[in-house]
Amino acid sequence: MSKQTKTIWDVLRELCSNPGELLIRQWNWKSAAFSSVIRAFIFLFANLTAGWRAAAGAMAAEFLYRAITSGFYGSLTQAFRKAEPACMAAVTVLILLPLVSHSLEFAIHLARGTPKLLPSMIASIAFTEISTLFNLYAMRRGALVVGAEASSMAADMRRIPILIAGFVAAGPLAIARAVRRPQQF
Repeated sequence: MSKQTKTIWDVLRELCSNPGELLIRQWNWKSAAFSSVIRAFIFLFANLTAGWRAAAGAMAAEFLYRAITSGFYGSLTQAFRKAEPACMAAVTVLILLPLVSHSLEFAIHLARGTPKLLPSMIASIAFTEISTLFNLYAMRRGALVVGAEASSMAADMRRIPILIAGFVAAGPLAIARAVRRPQQF
């Protein structure tokens, strides 16, 4: 394991012992910017059948919630970007992030009376699973990170098309490698 590589347990210990450093000081504004806009539109479209006012209210609530919290969730994902094995880092963020973020999201929309809460939550959770995996993939390659190792937002945006292509190809390529590998029993 290299100096920069960490285990899942190393990252969890750091998060528990110094949450302010990892979640506040390294608040990921890039995640906050993207997530708040995209998720606001998810709630807008999921609630349009309930009327324009209901949809706009759900959109505003989601935008505010995500503008504040998505930077923390992005920081959480970024904290796991150097954790090995990579598949365990992915599983960890796929469990931790939705558990925390969607519990709060559900409570906020339940309290405000979002009319199409179930379809909104299903779409949001599905988006979280895909976007979390993509963000982890991009962050492991140095994009969408904040702090000392960060690139500019413009540099990250220029890399997005190739990162998306690599992300989409990662699954089929892993399957192809597994098929080519001789089976050992």
